[in-house]
Amino acid sequence: MQLQFVGATHGVTGSAHLLKACGKNILIDWGMRQGREEDISYDMPIPVNEIDAVLVTHAHVDHTGYLPLLSKGGFKGKIWCTNATVDLCHIMLMDSAHIQESEAEWQTRKNQRSGKAEVKPLYTQDDAQATLRMLRGVEYQDVVEVVPGVTAIFHDVGHLIGSAAIEVIIEENGVKRTVVFSGDVGNIDQPLIKDPQFIKYADYIVCESTYGDRLHEVVKDYRVKLAQVIEETFDRGGNVVIPAFAVGRTQELLYFLRDIIAKDMLNGRKIPVYIDSPMAIETVKVFDDNIYGYFDEEAMAKVKDGIDPINFPTLKTAITSDESKMINFDKNPKVIISASGMCDAGRIRHHLKHNLWRADSTIVFVGYQAEGSLGRRLLDGVDKVKLFGETIEVNAKIIKLDGISGHADQAGLIRWLKGFENTPQKIFLVHGEPDVFPVFEEKIRQELGWDVYSPYYTDVFDLETGRQLYVAPKTVVAKPRTPTGISKVYAALLKALDRLTAIVKKASGYPNEDLKQATKAIEAICDKLER
Repeated sequence: MQLQFVGATHGVTGSAHLLKACGKNILIDWGMRQGREEDISYDMPIPVNEIDAVLVTHAHVDHTGYLPLLSKGGFKGKIWCTNATVDLCHIMLMDSAHIQESEAEWQTRKNQRSGKAEVKPLYTQDDAQATLRMLRGVEYQDVVEVVPGVTAIFHDVGHLIGSAAIEVIIEENGVKRTVVFSGDVGNIDQPLIKDPQFIKYADYIVCESTYGDRLHEVVKDYRVKLAQVIEETFDRGGNVVIPAFAVGRTQELLYFLRDIIAKDMLNGRKIPVYIDSPMAIETVKVFDDNIYGYFDEEAMAKVKDGIDPINFPTLKTAITSDESKMINFDKNPKVIISASGMCDAGRIRHHLKHNLWRADSTIVFVGYQAEGSLGRRLLDGVDKVKLFGETIEVNAKIIKLDGISGHADQAGLIRWLKGFENTPQKIFLVHGEPDVFPVFEEKIRQELGWDVYSPYYTDVFDLETGRQLYVAPKTVVAKPRTPTGISKVYAALLKALDRLTAIVKKASGYPNEDLKQATKAIEAICDKLER
């Protein structure tokens, strides 16, 4: 009866935990790493074909993005998740597979020109399809026999439609242990979905820590703040561009925008809204198909009154690339919602290219931005970015709409933990920036008096005795820090260095002539600074 930590250890993305019980191997989530964690190699500690069953907390790719590797590696078992998560995974995993294939094809074409080898995709759409056939949907509170001796119960955790904290109950050799995996704990009072539900008992808790060191800004009504941003931008004649995750955040924004329009919060002014994300448009259909059992009371009241809570007359969708391009030919002020939420891929980059240079436009971030992502660089105040080979001046207003978060803050996480009626043997913290863990650990000790530990990659714990069986090397994703007491100019230089380092790590496939020129330019800068 052992628990091994495989992903999101001292890092934000790539959640994966391996439970060994009753002679079986059970995987909880297998997520993709994103942002500056993308290049870190965390291998599965056992062959994939030795995994007997999988439990999935929710559909976001940092919890599901590696699932297609299961079928590719010979896994033959079942993957358990809620019915809404099944629907979302069909969208997200096929999209991820398409991206893997497209990027491999692009890299192969580059390599062929320089005489290098073909690049294989991490997985294909066939791999994703095979994995999707293994999904088994359940409802909240259903008791599922995962393998003989191990059962699971899915509890609504309020992060995304279908998201769950999973209560895993193990009975082996007369010993019973309950382990709860939080997945991502949702913020309270989110639109559409319910608040996180409490779980009464656990011997061990694996808890996310994304915002474990901070509190969200208290916003009485997101609609007021969003309406103000739209009004001020439209007055300038610009566009409001919102990079938003296609699954979850886009639908929440539509809920707010429908209310803003219905309540005429811009005094009769028309608010054209474009969704430019095929995945987001598909996800809207999933929300429509999963109303009952998932929507909160406020959303259900609208449904009972015959109101679609995420649709309105001025909403337009762009599915084809031509429809996407036409958005930027329309000179009238508008709201553009597009993916990806961290701006590292997808159609949002085209909209940034057309709007970042405009002082009349506003770029509104409404979700977490990982270190190293374009979204984080924009929030940190970079004055130029490169998009599609072109340098773009950042003149648009860049804002973060705090309070609109799918993750609980520190107070919300403590609130959820206080729902447990017993004192667990230990709580494990995962899924956070490295410097978040000591802060959140101390908060838990002060508020709850619990034994808390932030595991490292491949740490192993015996759940029967509570002993740590394997202490892994302390592998931490280094977070760049800006020393105190330095000038803004020097701080900007350090950020530029971080960006250069990230680019160089990915530059092995670049043409030799480009690498030579880059080397010459870097050496020239070094020579100048050394003088």
